[in-house]
Amino acid sequence: MKIKIAKIPKEKKNPNLPKRKKLRRKMKIRNIYIVFLIFLNSLFIGCSVKKYIPEDEFLYEGAELKLETKERVSDLKAIESEVEGLIRPIPNKKILGMYVGLWAHYKGSKEKPGFINRFLKKKLGQEPVYFSAVDPQRTEELILNRLENRGFFYSVTNSDVTRKEKFAKVDYTVKISAPYTLVNFKIDRDSLEIDKQIIALLEDTQIKEGMRFDLATLQEERLRLDGALKNKGYYNFNQDYLVFEADTNISDTLRKFDLFLRFKKSVPTSGIIPYKIDRIKVFPNYSIDDEREKLDTVFLEGKEFIQGKVVFKPALLDEYILIDSADYFSPEKSRLTSNRLSSIGNYRFVNLRYTEVENRGDQGSLEASIYLSPQTKRSVRVELQAVSKSNNFAGPALNVTYRNRNLFLGGESLNITGKFGYETQISSGERAGLNSIELGLKADLIYPRVVFFIPIKERFSYSVPKTKISLGTEYLSRGGLYKLNTFSGNYGYFWNANRFVYHEINPISINVVNLSRTSDEFEEILNKNPFLRSSFDQQFIAGINYTFNYNKLSDKFRTHGIFVASTVDLAGNGINLANRVFGGDPNTFLGLRYAQYSRGDVDFRYYLRMNQKHTIATRLFGGVGIPYGNSNSLPFVKQFFSGGPNSVRAFRIRSIGPGTYRPEEFNLGSFFDQAGDIRLEGNIEYRFPIVSILKGAFFMDAGNVWLMNENEALPGGKFTSKWWNELAVGTGFGLRFDIEFFVIRFDLATPLRVPSLPENERWGNSFDFRDRNWRRENLVFNFAIGYPF
Repeated sequence: MKIKIAKIPKEKKNPNLPKRKKLRRKMKIRNIYIVFLIFLNSLFIGCSVKKYIPEDEFLYEGAELKLETKERVSDLKAIESEVEGLIRPIPNKKILGMYVGLWAHYKGSKEKPGFINRFLKKKLGQEPVYFSAVDPQRTEELILNRLENRGFFYSVTNSDVTRKEKFAKVDYTVKISAPYTLVNFKIDRDSLEIDKQIIALLEDTQIKEGMRFDLATLQEERLRLDGALKNKGYYNFNQDYLVFEADTNISDTLRKFDLFLRFKKSVPTSGIIPYKIDRIKVFPNYSIDDEREKLDTVFLEGKEFIQGKVVFKPALLDEYILIDSADYFSPEKSRLTSNRLSSIGNYRFVNLRYTEVENRGDQGSLEASIYLSPQTKRSVRVELQAVSKSNNFAGPALNVTYRNRNLFLGGESLNITGKFGYETQISSGERAGLNSIELGLKADLIYPRVVFFIPIKERFSYSVPKTKISLGTEYLSRGGLYKLNTFSGNYGYFWNANRFVYHEINPISINVVNLSRTSDEFEEILNKNPFLRSSFDQQFIAGINYTFNYNKLSDKFRTHGIFVASTVDLAGNGINLANRVFGGDPNTFLGLRYAQYSRGDVDFRYYLRMNQKHTIATRLFGGVGIPYGNSNSLPFVKQFFSGGPNSVRAFRIRSIGPGTYRPEEFNLGSFFDQAGDIRLEGNIEYRFPIVSILKGAFFMDAGNVWLMNENEALPGGKFTSKWWNELAVGTGFGLRFDIEFFVIRFDLATPLRVPSLPENERWGNSFDFRDRNWRRENLVFNFAIGYPF
C-alpha cells in the first residue's frame, strides 16, 4: 500500500526567529514523520494474518465477475448486481487493505489471549472464511439458473481458481446469450365469467410484445391478477391456480417465444366463482361470555346490529362500515372497514370474519360477522412528569386526566385534564431567575366523525375524520415578572389521509390573554421596547390555522426517510372585516385589542440510514410571520426564537439575534428581546451506537431570527438581503440514552460563528479547553427529552 503524506506549508519568514530555532523545529517535524511511518509499518506487520492460517487451508479473498455479451442488454448493470449477489461465501472484510477483524479473531483465540485481545475479538473479530467453504461449480449453476429466469437461455459460465501462498480467489466469466423475446401473449380459454374478467384485466398488463422473458415479471403479473380478482368477489381464488407456459418452438434460428396463460388442472369450482355478501352481523359490545338469547337485534341498512344494552348507536356505527349486503366480496373494503372501526378509538379489538353460506354453482354467498370489543368506558389517570420544553424550561408536572371514551354512545371521547407544573430554565447562562408556576384546566371533546351545522356523510376510506372541540384556561406566573391568565377555545377537524399523511384544520381558534400584576422590573423592560409591549398588549387572538404532516421516518428499515411539516396560521382578518362592515373601533373587539397577522412555517427532515444503527439526520426549517393592519409586531407567544436544545445548540435559549443585535447585557430583558418574525435554521447530525442503550452523535447547527419591521430598540434586527452572513453556527457532541419508549439526551456544543460580533470577527474559536473563562463562555450544555429532530 502506498502512503501519501501531505506537505506541510512552508513557514513565513520571520527575521526575529533565530536560524537554530528554525532548524530544531524542522528536525522535530521530521522526527514526527519518521515515528508516524514506523507506527504504520508496525501496524501493517502486526495485522498480518498469514501466519495464523492453518496448513491445509487457504484464506478466501473473494471473487471477480466478468460478463461478456454479444448484444446490447439494457439493464446489464442490474443483472450484474443480481449475479454478484449469488456469489458465496462473502470474504473477510479489509480496512485499509488489512484484515483487522480477522487479525482480532486470531489474536483473541489464542490459549491465553489477555484482556485486550479478548476485548478486540468481541468488538472487531470476524470468523475466518476459508476456500474449503467455496463451491465454484454450485455458484456457476446458480448463475445459469438466474440468467435463465431472466430470459438468457444457453448462457455459458466458467471459473478459474488462483492460489498464491496462503490465499485463494475465484474468477467467474459469464458469456450471456441472446435473450428470448415475446411474440404473442394469449389466454388459453374464454368460456367462463372469470376468463372474461382476466381478459379485461390483461389490458393493463406489464407483459408486452417484444419484452424479454422474465420470470419475476410473470410472478408479479400473477400476483396482480390474484389481488384484482379477489376485489371482484372471487373469495377462494388463489394465484397458484394460474400457470404461464412459454412456447419456444416458433423458429430454429430466432430466439422468440409465445406465452399462454391457463388454469391448472383440477381447480376447485369454489375458486373460480364470485361470492356476494348475503348477510352482515355486527356485535358492538362483543364478549365470549354473552348469552345470545339476551341480545337484541336492530336491522338497519341491510345489517343486523346485535347487542344487549345499547353501547353504540347503530345509526352512527353504520357510517364506519364500507361493506354492504348484496356487494361482491372485496378484501380492500374489508381492510378499510377494519381500519375505520379501529380508528374510532374506543374499541380494543376489531375482528371481521367471513363464513361461506351457499354455493349455487356459478356464484357463492358469504356471511360477514364484525366483532367489536370495547375498551373500559371511564378511566382516571394520574401522571407525574419530568417536562423538558424547546425553550429550555424543565421541571416536574402533575397531570390528572379523566376520560370517557363513549360519552353519547357514538364513540365520542371526553378528556378533562388538570395540570400543575413548576419549571425553571436550565443552561440559562447569565440569565438567572427564569422560572414559572403553571396551573391549567382543559377539556377536549372528540367526535369520530365530521360535525358541521349541516349533515355531512363522509366516506373517507383510510380513516375517520374527527371533530375536536377544546376549551381551556391557564394561569402562568413567570418568575415574579408577570402573571398571565389565558382562555382558549378551538373547533376543528383532523384525519389521516393514509399511513404517511396527516391533516388538521381549525376554522375557529381563539385565545384571550390577560396580562396582570406586572412587576416594576418587567414594566421597565416593556418601556424600553415598544414592539415588545405591543406584542403583550394584543390580548385577543382569533383566526384559522392548518397543519400538514408527511412522515416517512418511522420505518427504521427505510434507507431514505423524509418528514415534511407545515403550519399556516391566520389571525384577525375576520374580526377586521366585521369591524369594517358593522362599524366600531377598528383596533378592538369586545373591548380587547386583537392581533392581526399571517404566519407560516415549513419543517423538512431527511434521514439517510446507512444501516440499522448509523444515521445521518438533517433538518431545514423556515418560518415567517407578517404583522399587518391592527398589529406592528407578532404576539409574543407567536414569535420565533433561536438557540436551545432543539435549535442551534451551541447558543443558549433565545440568545441569538434578532439579526446582528447584541444586548448590552444578557439578563431577563434580553430574554424577551431576542425573538423575531422570521426564522431560518439548518441542522445535520451523525448518530451512531456506543454500547447497549447508549448512543452518540456529532452535530452542526446554523440559524438565526430576524424582524420584519425596523425596531429602534433592537438595532441590526431587521431582515436584509445579507441574511446568510448573519447565521449563527455551532457544533458539538451528544450522548443519548435510548430506552425505546423515550430518549434522555445530553448535548455539549460550542459556537463557530457568532453573528453579533463585527462582520470580520464572526468566524473563529480558540478552542482553549484549559482556560476556565473560555469553557464558561463557549461550552454550552443541553439536557432534553427526545431527539432534537
